[in-house]
Amino acid sequence: MSDYDAETAFLGEWGRFQQQVFYLLCLTAFPNGFTALSIVFVAGTPTHRCLIPAHLNLSAAWRNSSIPLEEDQIPGALVPSKCSRYKVDAMLGYSDIEGCVDGWEYDRSNYISTIVTEWDLVCDDSWKKPLTSSVYFIGFLTGSFITGQLSDRYGRKIVLFLTLAIQAVFSFSQAFAPSWTVFCTLFFVVGLAQISYYVSAFVLGMELLNPRMRTVFSTVGMCMFFGLGYMLLPLLGFFIRDWRKLMLSLSLFGLLFVPVWWLIPESPRWLLSRGRVRDAEAIIRAAAKKNKIEAPPVIFRPLQKELASEKTKAHNICDLLRSPNIRWISITLWNTVTIAYFALSLNTSNLHGNVYFNCFLSALVEMPAYTASWIMFRWYSRRLCLFSTLFTGGLFLLLIQLIPAHLIYFAITLEMIGKFAITTAFAIMYAYTAEVYPTVLRNTAVGTCSMVSRIGSITAPFFIYLRSYSVSLPYILMGSLTVLSGLLSLLLPESYGMPLPDTITQMQHFPG
Repeated sequence: MSDYDAETAFLGEWGRFQQQVFYLLCLTAFPNGFTALSIVFVAGTPTHRCLIPAHLNLSAAWRNSSIPLEEDQIPGALVPSKCSRYKVDAMLGYSDIEGCVDGWEYDRSNYISTIVTEWDLVCDDSWKKPLTSSVYFIGFLTGSFITGQLSDRYGRKIVLFLTLAIQAVFSFSQAFAPSWTVFCTLFFVVGLAQISYYVSAFVLGMELLNPRMRTVFSTVGMCMFFGLGYMLLPLLGFFIRDWRKLMLSLSLFGLLFVPVWWLIPESPRWLLSRGRVRDAEAIIRAAAKKNKIEAPPVIFRPLQKELASEKTKAHNICDLLRSPNIRWISITLWNTVTIAYFALSLNTSNLHGNVYFNCFLSALVEMPAYTASWIMFRWYSRRLCLFSTLFTGGLFLLLIQLIPAHLIYFAITLEMIGKFAITTAFAIMYAYTAEVYPTVLRNTAVGTCSMVSRIGSITAPFFIYLRSYSVSLPYILMGSLTVLSGLLSLLLPESYGMPLPDTITQMQHFPG
């Protein structure tokens, strides 16, 4: 046990204080689940074709004949064109073709309204749909960069609740966006705030809880509540099919966290790292009182206070970049896991069958994945956990291209198994990163790794966009990258059974 863990061991493992911290911090991940992937329904693309003006008084048969046929992604299959029609004045000859000069008509069976149908983000403007998701993830990248350093400098709690408020306000504002540009601008800020409060809550829990509950919190706890929020999304989407009303409904969950400010303390570890020993002791004594345990007269011995004095020295992202550690963990794993996870999650609207059921199934798969991540993280080597999940997930994604086109449900099953493995790896990655880096840089490190991985999440929507060229291409790319990352994960340092490092000198070095 590290010095801090030894000094606070008298609190016990699962008293009222730990329970309150555990469940309230996990609850902050709940809106993260449905906000992060709300774009699946907010930007849903229904079946569409060129609009034929009503004043032409064409019969239904003529209207159907006015759309030329083109080859589908399945070889030999012909489907009505989504982006062109025969010129009205030359329709009898079925010769000249023009674009949808009068706009589009959309199938309303799945969606009443989305940003795609409202602002016609199809055909020549179809690139705007994946760009919308990418703008959100650019916000993730920005938030990961600035909030880790702000949290390490000003405290976990302040940054957590400030960004929760920002996310709620800007999500609410999105429901009234007058244009696609304004929507994307607001979406950027939502992404910035969302990753900020998730990382802050994650690190705060890692530092407040004891070693045993820390493992449960970092794997099952936060991730399970994220998954529950994700499962709520298709249910709300099914009953609220207008995108503005859906955004409004999702934003109101932020009001639930107003009273939580008075129930979650600042991290004593962080206070010690800033030399605020008295404040740290006050929190520990309050926790002991809540657990009905008598605290010792002196909680932090001189050794811990000297360590606190050492850690008052300012640290920033440059301290991470001076060593190869951050580059290894970011380049080899975080980017690939992020690409695969978000690409598979965003792809649910393209799968065969009901879009709401597919999204719910994708969310449901995450529940056993988070449980598996806890079991693996609790009892097995970190390198073995990451290698097995990444390699298995990538292998199943590569197998999808070998499945015949008529075995659609078998292909979906393979995709969900791949999603299960990659989700497990994603949960393990967050917990592993928090274990490897020291207290003085933990929030910055998790934030920086998350920041670098946003390059992957920014490109993830365009991986799905590659379906327009080949249905198999996204799976080949994701599968190959994930298998390669699984092999490279064997080079990472082992942190299983090791105490959390408090200073940079206590941090393990990567081999090679």
